[in-house]
Amino acid sequence: MKNEKAVVVFSGGQDSTTCLFWALSKFKEVTTITFDYGQRHAVEIEHAQKIAEELNVPFKVLDMQLINQLSANALTRNEIPINEEEGELPSTFVPGRNHLFLSFAAVYAQTIGAQHIITGVSETDFSGYPDCRDTFIKSLNVTLNLAMDAQFVLHTPLMWRDKKQVWELADRFGALEFVQEKTVTCYNGVPSSGCGECPACQLRNDGLEAYLAAKSGGAVK
Repeated sequence: MKNEKAVVVFSGGQDSTTCLFWALSKFKEVTTITFDYGQRHAVEIEHAQKIAEELNVPFKVLDMQLINQLSANALTRNEIPINEEEGELPSTFVPGRNHLFLSFAAVYAQTIGAQHIITGVSETDFSGYPDCRDTFIKSLNVTLNLAMDAQFVLHTPLMWRDKKQVWELADRFGALEFVQEKTVTCYNGVPSSGCGECPACQLRNDGLEAYLAAKSGGAVK
């Protein structure tokens, strides 16, 4: 795959940045696409651009504010509290987000002659979002190819990795400190280890703590 072109769906967070390093190790030509959908943590777009520039990969932002107009959720409405209740979708779920992002990423990929599309979704450590499931990705891959008469391949290198394993993957690429210091995962837009209170920060920081503990104990090689 090293001689082929790829597009990374990129937010500047831990997962998509790790995916970017993964893509750079697999493909000869890599570009990134980021979406501005009115997210409360819009600072992630600035960090995504800085990361792309530092790694010398093309960076493109698409205006997806329509999502903000259609859906009331905690990621696009500051007045809605961030919470997770057992048996219910989290208030941070943005209906149709990954479906739309991947569809537009495919249009962009076709425009620049890329066949491979990488996304950082995971079914292992996730908040119950239905559009992070492996079955959804596989179904959408078929749909995109039928709709566009294409041969796209949707890659999900984190699908079966928990956050501890995502940190391990970043470390494998020599990017552990880079991802720690330069990414924004926090729903409140706080860089690095974040606010420490939102669900995204808790997942990220618990995973890092577990990975560093295992590494220092010799369990991780």
